Amino acid sequence: LKIGVRRFLRYAADSNLKRVVLECGGKNPAVVLDDAEDLDLVAEQVVNGAFWNMGENCSATSRLIVQASIKDELLQRIGAYMREWKTGDPLDPENRIGALVSKSHFEKVKSFLADAKTEKLTVAHGGGTQKGIYVEPTVFDGVTPSSRLFQEEIFGPVLSVTTFNSLAEAIALANDTNYGLTASVYTGSLRKAIKLSREIRAGVVTVNCFGEGDATTPFGGYK
Repeated sequence: LKIGVRRFLRYAADSNLKRVVLECGGKNPAVVLDDAEDLDLVAEQVVNGAFWNMGENCSATSRLIVQASIKDELLQRIGAYMREWKTGDPLDPENRIGALVSKSHFEKVKSFLADAKTEKLTVAHGGGTQKGIYVEPTVFDGVTPSSRLFQEEIFGPVLSVTTFNSLAEAIALANDTNYGLTASVYTGSLRKAIKLSREIRAGVVTVNCFGEGDATTPFGGYK
């Protein structure tokens, strides 16, 4: 549901003293510090978080916010894992990326690819489409906070990459969105992990892994 529709439903429920729980969207960051101990593990977690279920997942990792000094190395390792994510007929066990949910949604995701081209963003990996309604898993580098790819939920296999130099900058970038559903942080420092978990405005923050938690536990957003 779009934000406006969700707000209308919430106001309607409140006016009738009804309790509701709304499952809303997200623009979820993965924040990677230069002291992360295993970049192969980080790359695997980011790829799984971004592209599982074709990225059609409200808690999908949509923004990679990575310390500038390790960006190139991490993108190289992400590319290595992405080679396992082949696109095509979902009934073929060789493929891990199938068709998007509908033609109209395919066109919406394509519009983000077109915007990235207009903004002259760097295609780090992927970037193409296939016959039908297939979008290859895609990573765009050099995405700024003003970009539509940074701010809007894509709900497709598209990951944006933004760099930072300080912990304060990483937190500010992670919070620079209307959404607050999930986040993941990767660091070898317990102190930094606690600070990030407390200061990133998201309902669920995982440390050195991706996921919403156990299916039997409550799950929701912050904003």
